[in-house]
Amino acid sequence: MFQGASALNLDVKGRLAIPSRHREALVSGDGQVVMTAHPHGCLLVYPIPAWEPIRDQVLRAPSLEPRAALLKRLLVGYAQEETLDNAGRVLIKPELRRYAGLEKQVWLVGQGSHFELWSDESWQQQQQAMMELTETGLPPGFETLAL
Repeated sequence: MFQGASALNLDVKGRLAIPSRHREALVSGDGQVVMTAHPHGCLLVYPIPAWEPIRDQVLRAPSLEPRAALLKRLLVGYAQEETLDNAGRVLIKPELRRYAGLEKQVWLVGQGSHFELWSDESWQQQQQAMMELTETGLPPGFETLAL
């Protein structure tokens, strides 16, 4: 399970060093992950076995339904399989960096089965939105959450 938020830096080649505590669980035996775009402006980083059922579900959606076609183009169209190098770094393709506005500092945020990868600026905006939840009310299903 992936949880927690880590501030990390991309190197000059656009590589991200995955924290060592997550490497083994993130890469199935072949050392690969899948990265793709998320509609909220971040990237998703999945172990391949967790990504494949999601990809298959997305691909089953009707191609002629405009909203489904848009999600297919986003989620599957941007999907890239990448291999971690011996130092635990993974290259983030320029297209994906551009989509998410990734520059030097980024945030790797655990979401259970996968990670979200945010630009520093976008992550700060997400934090502000999280703080405003108390003013706007909790989303459905969270009303009885006890912390």
